[in-house]
Amino acid sequence: MWNTAKSIASLLMSYGLLLLANGMFGTLLGLRSKLEGFTTDITGLIMAAYFLGMLFGALHAARVVTRAGHIRSFAAFASIMSVAVLAHILIINPMVWVILRTICGFCMAGMVMIVESWLNERSTNDNRGRVLSLYMMTSYLGGGMGQLLLPLADPASFELFSGASIIFSLALVPILLTRAAAPKPSTPERMSFKALYKISPVGVIGTFTAGLSNSSINSMAPVFGKSINMSVGDISLFMASILLGGMLLQFPVGRLSDYFDRRAILVTVAVLTTGAAIAIVWASQQTNINLLFLTALIYGGVAYTIYPMSSAQTNDLADKEKLVQVSGSLLFAYGLGATIGPVVTSQFMERFKPEALFLCIAAGTAFLTLFVLVRIVQRPSGTRKARFLPLGSLGASNKQLYTNVQSAFWRKKNKKT
Repeated sequence: MWNTAKSIASLLMSYGLLLLANGMFGTLLGLRSKLEGFTTDITGLIMAAYFLGMLFGALHAARVVTRAGHIRSFAAFASIMSVAVLAHILIINPMVWVILRTICGFCMAGMVMIVESWLNERSTNDNRGRVLSLYMMTSYLGGGMGQLLLPLADPASFELFSGASIIFSLALVPILLTRAAAPKPSTPERMSFKALYKISPVGVIGTFTAGLSNSSINSMAPVFGKSINMSVGDISLFMASILLGGMLLQFPVGRLSDYFDRRAILVTVAVLTTGAAIAIVWASQQTNINLLFLTALIYGGVAYTIYPMSSAQTNDLADKEKLVQVSGSLLFAYGLGATIGPVVTSQFMERFKPEALFLCIAAGTAFLTLFVLVRIVQRPSGTRKARFLPLGSLGASNKQLYTNVQSAFWRKKNKKT
């Protein structure tokens, strides 16, 4: 593992800095939107624009990389991202922020795609699974630690915006100095939603639900915290608890799903997510703030396993020759859910109360529970198992690492049989 980590250290450092800045900036922008007097539903539109940009970037950024190359494209994306972050405090206007967030989402998806394809090129079939594990640990740690930067300055001032811009610029350095040869980018070919749904209705609905809930949390949880009068320090710890909690149960839940019916484990996780979301609402009304942090940690632990579990369920049923197409279509399903999530939850938060964020998420995962239970009755469990692999909550990559690890797993399994 140590030799693997050393061989990809510079790439992981760039990726970690990206997630550090992006995690902090996403929460900061939600807080600043409320400080500027934007309504909750307008804030939801601003935050949703980021995921719309990510969706376009995941599907089309490879064209930029093909024309300019990995290093120049990464430099361009990072530079535009750095400028866009600063532009938020130069032009304080909701519609301008929507445009800027879309640009940020596109650039972030492009940079993540470049890092991922580079990591895939540097890894082998023997260590690609370990590379993916390090990649996902960096994702959750970067996003979680980014939340802890918020108390360093006042969100109403410019310092945190400048800090995010600086970190995005610093993310350029490790990749610009790497000696590794740049790989050729590839864009996953997507199959139709109808064909994907026919393969695994549970996988499609689970992925879409995960996109809805994850994007809603990443975007609107800071607004929830501000609306119930949490301090900036408490909001940062609340968000960090959710994101770092997402790393805790990936492998335990994944191992269970590899041995038992994947759908039964998905039902369990969905029920726990529903309960944890309701528990956050309860904890927010108590005087002990540590209860809120604990419930947030539990929520992140169970909620962020829905996406990889749904993806693994789909790969259980898909032809191994079509893993790339399946991956591209699942990515689109996640991105579609992620774009809709903040818009829907912000509308409920504006019309009812801030706690409606978690009640909406609870309703979504409760629906997923019922849907999976119906599918368990309709379709018996299969015998073939793809390997469960952790996936981040961003949904920004083209999943080159993911699909190649799955392909390597099937090759090894076929050799044994």
